[in-house]
Amino acid sequence: MVLACVSLLVGCKSAKHAPPNIVIIVSDDQGYHDLGCFGATDIKTPHLDKLASQGMKLTSFYVTWPACTPSRGSLLTGRYPQRNGIYDMIRNEAPDYGHEYTPEQYAVTWERIGGMDEREVLLPAMLKKAGYTSGIFGKWDLGMSKRFLPLARGFDDFYGFVNTGIDYYTHERYGVPSMYRNNEPTTEDKGKYATDLFLRESLRFVRANHAKPFFLYVPFNAPHNSSNLDPAIRRTIQAPDEYKAVYPLPEGADAKASRRRDYMAAVTCMDDAIGKLMAELDRLGVADNTIIIFFSDNGGGGGPGNSPLCGGRGRMLEGGLRGPWSVRWPRRGKPGRTSVACLTSLEIVPTLCAAAGVEPPRDVVLDGFDMTPVLSEGQTSPRKEMFWQRRGDMAARVGKWKYGQTPDMTGLYDLSKDISESQDLSSEKPDVLAMMKARLAAWHQAMDEAEPRGPFRDY
Repeated sequence: MVLACVSLLVGCKSAKHAPPNIVIIVSDDQGYHDLGCFGATDIKTPHLDKLASQGMKLTSFYVTWPACTPSRGSLLTGRYPQRNGIYDMIRNEAPDYGHEYTPEQYAVTWERIGGMDEREVLLPAMLKKAGYTSGIFGKWDLGMSKRFLPLARGFDDFYGFVNTGIDYYTHERYGVPSMYRNNEPTTEDKGKYATDLFLRESLRFVRANHAKPFFLYVPFNAPHNSSNLDPAIRRTIQAPDEYKAVYPLPEGADAKASRRRDYMAAVTCMDDAIGKLMAELDRLGVADNTIIIFFSDNGGGGGPGNSPLCGGRGRMLEGGLRGPWSVRWPRRGKPGRTSVACLTSLEIVPTLCAAAGVEPPRDVVLDGFDMTPVLSEGQTSPRKEMFWQRRGDMAARVGKWKYGQTPDMTGLYDLSKDISESQDLSSEKPDVLAMMKARLAAWHQAMDEAEPRGPFRDY
């Protein structure tokens, strides 16, 4: 889901200003509405609210796919999923139906052997040219074999899990251990809450690397559902009791209310972890030269609030593709701003490369641009079009118009007046509908003509 800011590049290269440190924090399946700064009144997120108040929040920010794996592939490559090759999930579906793999079975499953094409260049590899040290602590989801793991893709330090979801305490995905330290599986922290572990490793990393430029990527699993073979656990979102106590349930509360309570507890726990990380950057004296970006990997699902958007995770409606976003970039614009500019996760790679003063590889086609002028100067976004495809489901946004072609949403919507996608204007605006279909077809053709990448396309 790319333009250069000359003044930024000059500033970063001068002896006066060191290249900025970079922190990207990604939540998992968090709803558009589930931050205080996005209007929520029932959930406590003081640290993320503070982050937004010190920088900017975006209300029209999109990811490139309505679920985990392809969204993460795009934010690290700056390329549409259909261009980088990760345009579907790398996961086993048999455990969803209660199957527990033997080690021998699991070793040859798709989840075990699939991964992002080795020819793809990821953000940490690009930043390495400017002397950055890069660490990832949390959810990887781009392949489990050593050739696909973070250390083979430009990262220098990794602690986290390698697939789409885990039990927050056992760190297993449907009974299979999933936590790694660098290239090796580990059960050293079994029984400890995942959010606490990802915070611990992030703090260790910034303490060890704050004297030089660093890139810290913290993709939490919170507030994703708990991946456990036991359906009673799988349908829940695990959270520590102390955070559940923040949201006491009324007597006789049903399963839906309990799930919402657990979801809010997991988010508030994550928010506290983010607050501790921000405090450590302050303590180390590097906060004023650190870019912090926060967003959700896709729309919320299973407990979150997406209002006023329609739909959620997995769907081409706004609630599946649009999420909360905030950025704190000291010395770049006034704090406390809100932007309605249409921007996407495709802009992250070119923007951060420009900030670091590095050029992306010349032979790599990026699908985004440097959004610094939009974030710092309030300029109009160059993003005029955005397209999505999940198997047979497709959608397009061109200007204010949104077109969806799915079993549950085939229609044309004016997002400037109808953010909830409640009024289909297809019959009233046949010329606009024809234009949208034509733009979507042109994008689809361009993706088909791109140099094929695995693991799904033949090459």
